[in-house]
Amino acid sequence: MKAGFLLLSVLTELVSIAVCSGLSAQVGEKLKFQTPTTSNSQAASDDVGSDSRAEEELRKGTALTRAGLFAQAIPHLRAALAGSSNDYAAKFNLSLSFVAMGQPKLAIPILSSLSAAGHDNVDVNNLLAQAYVGDGQNQKALEALQKAARLAPENERLYLSVADACMEKQQYALGLEVVDRGLDRLPNSGQLHYQRGMFLVLLDELDAGKKDFDLAGGFAPDPDLAFLASTQKAMLEGNVLAAVRIAREAVKKGDHDYRLLTLLGEALLRTGTSPGEKEFKEAQEALEKAVAERPNYAGSQLALGKVALLDNRMDEAIAHLETARGLNPDNASVYSNLAVAYRRRGDLQKAQNMLAVLANINQAQAEKFRSAPENQKPGYSGQSAPAKHP
Repeated sequence: MKAGFLLLSVLTELVSIAVCSGLSAQVGEKLKFQTPTTSNSQAASDDVGSDSRAEEELRKGTALTRAGLFAQAIPHLRAALAGSSNDYAAKFNLSLSFVAMGQPKLAIPILSSLSAAGHDNVDVNNLLAQAYVGDGQNQKALEALQKAARLAPENERLYLSVADACMEKQQYALGLEVVDRGLDRLPNSGQLHYQRGMFLVLLDELDAGKKDFDLAGGFAPDPDLAFLASTQKAMLEGNVLAAVRIAREAVKKGDHDYRLLTLLGEALLRTGTSPGEKEFKEAQEALEKAVAERPNYAGSQLALGKVALLDNRMDEAIAHLETARGLNPDNASVYSNLAVAYRRRGDLQKAQNMLAVLANINQAQAEKFRSAPENQKPGYSGQSAPAKHP
């Protein structure tokens, strides 16, 4: 069992650098759904004479939500509920912020009330499915996904958003089912094949996962996803030099996708480069560009924190690592690096706190491994199990 658990830990860290970290990245790239505003909500024209202060609170809360600043948005959106004419926008954006902040229990009743009040639309059911994933209610998550899919069966963003939620909660078997449902409708979706490859790898179906990475590149309408999938595949195979070569070629051709830049930075670090070397500077610059493009992507923040840590810039390292921690609080690598950074800065109590959290995460992962069905855990030998999802 130890070998299988170690393989799972390694694969989780490798995959995490190329997966969006929850809703913060989703809203930042405006990919999964649009946050409603007073100009596009169904209820925008109702009660025109409502309280102007509540409307201003809604405007501020919506702007913060769109920027991915969910913690700051929540008090404004709560205040907006007191008198805004746009009840739908206030409740939806508040629910979105709760889900993004890891508080799905607070979002579920609000979204359920919206559905019951006549807003039983794709966006509400999409977000509700993600909230149920976050709360561990997998069957209800699939039911909400099914409702949304009936309304928009060929909406690629729907399946991707729920799959991202599954990845964040490490519900890999559920995520695979979500992606498979999407591929039933959209068999030529490069993005869905890419996500499917991620889940298959984490379920120890490595060969099948690599095939999906190949398919992702073949179905992509532009070369960016092909470069991303090829780089990820090379990383998973342990061929960091190939990953560096592919990512460099993509950047040279103008592909500045934050996920690709993060993979490039991570691959360069895995070559063993050190501060003062050309490759180390290249890694730092790639990761700085990735963070500038998408500051709410945990993988970029984590990798840039590692760079600063290697360069003995402790304050900067801790700032990036704490940002990564806030975006992805279940990532063991964040805590191991934070423990080192705090210890080097002399904050021994904080270092011990990070190690305590790390121990709890490792224990939870080990227990999850022990209790998982045999066909949903890595094999002891580290070899791929027979693919069950051709």
